[in-house]
Amino acid sequence: MKDRLLRRRRPLITSPLQWQMTAAPVPHPIIPVIAERGGTQLQTPRPTLLVDTREQNPFNFSRFKGWFAGVEKKPLSLGDYSIAGLEDVCVVERKDLSDLVHSCTTDRGAFIHRLRLMARYPHRLLVVTSTLSQIKSPYTHANVDPNRITQFLVATLAGLQVPFICSETHELGEELVGSYLYQVHLYHWLELNDCGRFLTDDDI
Repeated sequence: MKDRLLRRRRPLITSPLQWQMTAAPVPHPIIPVIAERGGTQLQTPRPTLLVDTREQNPFNFSRFKGWFAGVEKKPLSLGDYSIAGLEDVCVVERKDLSDLVHSCTTDRGAFIHRLRLMARYPHRLLVVTSTLSQIKSPYTHANVDPNRITQFLVATLAGLQVPFICSETHELGEELVGSYLYQVHLYHWLELNDCGRFLTDDDI
């Protein structure tokens, strides 16, 4: 009898394979991460986020007031977003799906040139405001093999070592880019002030 009850007992936590993912993102945090030493939060300055003046349909970072000291528009030598004072070491390039397809085909030479320049930056990121499944699916606006675009992104990662992330929505893209730029600034500040390149003791 006891053995039978043990066999029927349900696990307290279901297998991750049984979880159902829902498109209901939680609100963004007050700040992306906190830097601590010895359990005490460090008082770190907020960065100023830069948006290239030529960026079309730019991300809107107004809701991240606690993350940045301000958001400024200025011409950037490369990319669409960066951090004031770190323009020479940090670059973020944004593409929506139609722009990505155009850049990988018609404008391929110029795009590869920009990616090669990005590869020289210590901090570089390509953000695609589309899901990976959409990139891999047939396009209604172009007669292009989706595998060609998908493998281009993988080659960019493997060959040029320019990482890319995909964002399901424009809003999630804003949060991802904002958080990335905030943390690039924070790690830079920690190193500059001899605090080491980690957020908390024995952690990342």
